[in-house]
Amino acid sequence: MQFKPLHDRVLIEPSTAETKSKGGIIIPDTAQEKPQEGKVVAAGKGARLEDGRLVPLDVKVGDKVIYGKWSGTEVKIAGKDYVILKESDVMGVVA
Repeated sequence: MQFKPLHDRVLIEPSTAETKSKGGIIIPDTAQEKPQEGKVVAAGKGARLEDGRLVPLDVKVGDKVIYGKWSGTEVKIAGKDYVILKESDVMGVVA
């Protein structure tokens, strides 16, 4: 991929939404919940402080993360859907 986020932003590939409930009922596209989990596929270098120092990101490429439901900006790169968001919008890393 030829995309590099700037500063403290990360590019996340969202997990696929559930298409079937635990009881076996098929969920239509209009009723599916927006995924809040995904994999970091690219990350910026970090946030820059007022004195010029660079603070590196806590997340790295390959981390599986949980983020806010309405966080970030949805983009399409090379035909795939991604979410770009600030590292502060990431709530945690899934172990």
